[in-house]
Amino acid sequence: MKKIAIGSDKSGFPLKEALKEYLVSQGFEVQDLGMQNMEDFQAYYQVAPKVAQKVQSGEVQRGVLCCGTGMGMAIVANKFKGVYAAVVEGSYCAKMAKVINRANVLTMGGWVVAPQQGIDMLQRWLEASPGEGFPPDRQDFLENAFGKVQEIEEQQFK
Repeated sequence: MKKIAIGSDKSGFPLKEALKEYLVSQGFEVQDLGMQNMEDFQAYYQVAPKVAQKVQSGEVQRGVLCCGTGMGMAIVANKFKGVYAAVVEGSYCAKMAKVINRANVLTMGGWVVAPQQGIDMLQRWLEASPGEGFPPDRQDFLENAFGKVQEIEEQQFK
């Protein structure tokens, strides 16, 4: 089964709920790590680590985080080794976050992204694969570039 973790703060809650409904309809096993309702207040810096740790441990393959702009969630999630969170505001960038940068966490802003737009971005990201659509030499470059990013990561997380 495809597993994905999802979370939000209050500003991203309505968007998260729409994305979660879509994921369930597509057969994903969704781990909702907060907020559970509008009264269950959790700040972005409380929710992002929960999702990032699930991705980092390999318990889930991918994560989705929603706050007001998506930026706070991405900043926190990217503090975890092996987590590559990308803020997206459009479908093309959502796809390319996976194709070029191998993002394993997608972050979006509930103040910026309408639910249907968010679903389209999520779908494109889920369906994309690294290097997709590029010629072999560019795929080799992207593969090498990701290796270099991992080297930098290793140096920083010693």
